[in-house]
Amino acid sequence: MPNPTQIQKFLSGIHYPTDKQTLVAAAEKNGADDEIMKTLKRLPDKRYEKPTAVTKAIGDLKRV
Repeated sequence: MPNPTQIQKFLSGIHYPTDKQTLVAAAEKNGADDEIMKTLKRLPDKRYEKPTAVTKAIGDLKRV
């Protein structure tokens, strides 16, 4: 699984708060690879108030 810092590189230009669909679309537009896309698609379908909320959600995925 990619680390949150790697993933944040593909989320540039996002305005927070945002939702999962926007995160996935931005990463795809920014050229994220399959592994990063799979990770983002596993995130809970909720509103993310800031980049650190995305980082935390990614970390929570690793524990499951």
